[in-house]
Amino acid sequence: MPTAASCPAAPRESNTGSVWLPRLPRRAAPGSIAGVSLSQLRSFVAVAEEGNVGRAAVRLHIAQPPLSRQIRALEDELGTRLFARTPRGMALLPQGQVFLEHARAILEAVERAVVAAREASRGPGPAPRWADGG
Repeated sequence: MPTAASCPAAPRESNTGSVWLPRLPRRAAPGSIAGVSLSQLRSFVAVAEEGNVGRAAVRLHIAQPPLSRQIRALEDELGTRLFARTPRGMALLPQGQVFLEHARAILEAVERAVVAAREASRGPGPAPRWADGG
């Protein structure tokens, strides 16, 4: 019979006496689109480019703990780790590098879509004149 030490998903006791429970990945169903938000993509790209959660948090104008939670939630959603955590920061793993290329492309495509929609709303004629003279 396997013991708690031989089973990676089994609860273990830490040095402080508290029980450590492993984080099990939550994966999207096969064939479904993962529930990844644009905010998570922006956060991921910032952490990947900065190599450090603290610097990425400053860049994004948010606190570090929510940014760390967002990265963990993204990894849980994808079912894989994207970064190696080190005492000096965050290093992209090979799967993180692949995801970074796609994340950048997605964010660039969204930006192009926003610009295109705004330009289309202006139409071919002059800019609209509002009732207040603006």
